[in-house]
Amino acid sequence: MPAQLRISIHFLDGAFHGRGDGGEPEWPPSPLRFFQAAVNAAAVGNESIPETAAAALRWLEQLPPPEIIAAPPAAIQPRGYHLYVPDNVGDLVGKSWAGGKENDIANYRTEKFVRPMRLANNDDAADDHFSAVHFIWTVDGKIASALSDTTRETLLATVRSVFRLGWGIDLVVADASILDETDATTVKGQRYFPTNDDTGLPLRVPQCGTLDDLEGRHKAFLNRVSGDSFSPVPPLTVYNIVNYRSENEPQRSPRAVFALRQLDDSKFRPFNTARNGLHVVGMLRHAASRPEFLRSLGWGEEDVRRVVLGHGEVRGHLHKPVQGGRLAFLPLPSIEKHGAAKSVIGSIRRVAVTTFGTFDRGAFRRLIQQLDGQELVDEKLNKPIALLARQPGNDGAIKGYFQSAATWATVTPVILPGYDDPRKLRQRIGPENAKNITADEKTALLLKLDKRIEFLLRKAIRQAGFSDALAQYADLEWRSAGFLPGTELASRYSVPNQHRRYRRLHVRITWRNSAGEPLEIAGPICIGGGKFSGLGLFVPVNL
Repeated sequence: MPAQLRISIHFLDGAFHGRGDGGEPEWPPSPLRFFQAAVNAAAVGNESIPETAAAALRWLEQLPPPEIIAAPPAAIQPRGYHLYVPDNVGDLVGKSWAGGKENDIANYRTEKFVRPMRLANNDDAADDHFSAVHFIWTVDGKIASALSDTTRETLLATVRSVFRLGWGIDLVVADASILDETDATTVKGQRYFPTNDDTGLPLRVPQCGTLDDLEGRHKAFLNRVSGDSFSPVPPLTVYNIVNYRSENEPQRSPRAVFALRQLDDSKFRPFNTARNGLHVVGMLRHAASRPEFLRSLGWGEEDVRRVVLGHGEVRGHLHKPVQGGRLAFLPLPSIEKHGAAKSVIGSIRRVAVTTFGTFDRGAFRRLIQQLDGQELVDEKLNKPIALLARQPGNDGAIKGYFQSAATWATVTPVILPGYDDPRKLRQRIGPENAKNITADEKTALLLKLDKRIEFLLRKAIRQAGFSDALAQYADLEWRSAGFLPGTELASRYSVPNQHRRYRRLHVRITWRNSAGEPLEIAGPICIGGGKFSGLGLFVPVNL
């Protein structure tokens, strides 16, 4: 079992002033920011970093990117405060004095507006995770063997000497410890994980050579003035940028929206949501599996079977789910306004193309370029019946699918990822057995059936790429009838052959964090057995 190196930073004033690229507020603090603070702490009181501390820091910089656990920021301080920073014009003031004129350095100040991150407050003094940030590195056996007892003790002592992180006014107390995996899971706070998702939060992370680069910059700073010449200090260049994703955020996949147009592009070509949604998906898959797509993307026939058509099995065998990244084609029923009534779910006039799992974004962009302007062919009629036209996703009739909200409901039913009644409990509460079962027994059996459905829905949430935390704390409601006007009974929607044996349900989800507070999640949200075909598609309920 690999060990876990935990470094904890406790903010004494509950505020963090650090800024990332472009001056934007940075939260959580980047691992590189901590590493720089540790280098500074090791050098305090010394002309250079002691060899033992340098060895410890070089060991630390070779570790893979850490997991970060931090309190969610309460807010950026609404009003902030103003600072007046003296300009570097002492020579002008001195020149005035030399000429017998009155002048004051206070006349040369620049106003600076400061808005720190204010950390969440907590009334429980024994629970201080609200003012702390934890960096947790996984240390495997090979890396751990390179850490001698002396180096380990030096590293822990160096970390504990860190006293500020961010601006000089962001005073902290730091600690470090070696944990096992079980202990690491008990650390409280919101977790941020390194991810390959390039839409995640980019944070700077140290790498091998970062310490040498920092020392080189320090020497350049000391020697920046030589005689009458000035040499600017070069920026830090030896570090990595790693994307992080919160446990409360779903993975963000690339997407593109297309309008379904008449062949002459005169108007939309609508399709019935319940009866024809699967037909639209079939035409899209057919268009995306044409030979010209194979050539442009460099895919073989098996790639198309897996990525586009969703066949993970060997040809001629029973259907098997695809392992890895795959394209998803999501028909988007229009969200229509009918007078003063609430929004009504209408016909399909647009589709979204997106992915589940890891997918090459360059290939995705080339695919989207190829799809734009393609005709959709009805295989039964053997003729084209619609035209694909690329459009933005902020169209009023569909923008709700891509917004952020806490409560979502299905516009197409969720197909459960498994049997909802594998033990045939419904037979025991059917009319033919009504005389042989008591009311209490019937209630207990219904409760078991509900628990089974809840288990399958949370499983579907995880399978769609959402975190365990989101799946665990979400509030779930389900029924056969839709929650939104314009939706039909779940049983009336066409579904792929391999999913017909599983139950379909309309679902309403309210996302919550571990404290039970509503949590806004960005769409699109599509879960369940038919998610690659647009079944289990959600929209915010308050539109």
